[in-house]
Amino acid sequence: MTAAEPRREWDERAGVRSCPRRVLGDELERGQLFFPPALVPYLDHPLVRALPADRRRDLLARHLYHYLGFTAQFETRVVNRATDRIAGGRSGLRASTATRLDAYRIYVDEGYHSLYSLDVIDQVSRASGIPPAPYDFGPFLARLDAVGERALPDEGPLAQLLQVVVFETLITSILNDVPKDARVLTVVRDIVRDHARDEGWHHAFFSALFRELWAQQPAPLRARVARCLPGLIRSSLLPDLRPVRASLAAAGLGPAAVAAVVADSYPARRVDEDVRRASRHAVRLFEETGVLDVPGGRDAFATAELLR
Repeated sequence: MTAAEPRREWDERAGVRSCPRRVLGDELERGQLFFPPALVPYLDHPLVRALPADRRRDLLARHLYHYLGFTAQFETRVVNRATDRIAGGRSGLRASTATRLDAYRIYVDEGYHSLYSLDVIDQVSRASGIPPAPYDFGPFLARLDAVGERALPDEGPLAQLLQVVVFETLITSILNDVPKDARVLTVVRDIVRDHARDEGWHHAFFSALFRELWAQQPAPLRARVARCLPGLIRSSLLPDLRPVRASLAAAGLGPAAVAAVVADSYPARRVDEDVRRASRHAVRLFEETGVLDVPGGRDAFATAELLR
């Protein structure tokens, strides 16, 4: 593993060691936004634009809650499920002590990301009076786990490692774009910036981890891994539309209007392009390591619309 730099600098640079608790100021009274409107696909739909300003404001708040709620759940229930295996020597990977220590560091990081995500939901909802809707992470997790259960039914720990390798090597616009939008609440921009800084070395760690993992797999299992990865990528990136529908309904749109807004805002072609864009670094990693060169590998990625 080539993770010496993160090991050396984690004590000084990790968010959990160096960042203060981020606290909401008085910016709600000054009209600061909950979330960048450009990152909310349905906000500019004509049926949504026709809503009163306060209901559109509530939509932005609920979109923030969903983003942070998903983050809190994913970090602990998916990422830390795998990092716990690596750190504890139960992953099936022949990992050095240095790698296991880094896995524990990432475990701490991800728990901290979950902590401050829920903390900001609580602060913003109390100050704004806009309550967060309950979020059920179960269906998303079931969809993600089902990919591994189909492709690697007898390799549960390996499938969980691959889930995290995929997710931690994806590049989404949120971590880059939210901190740049000065219209957004400072507390939101700060925690997203803190998260992005940690994720930079998580990306490096899991990229290196995959190279080791791939090198240790026998040829027959490599072919199954190659066919599994595209499904994991798509399952990680396809939008979860349940909270969107619930939020639009809470804003006062009827069932037909909700269906129209969702269909217009998330067309299949745009979703596929967003998936390709966000997965380009992950796909490049898999190309460089030879995943696409095993029998059926390239075809699996092409069928999943991941190749340009």
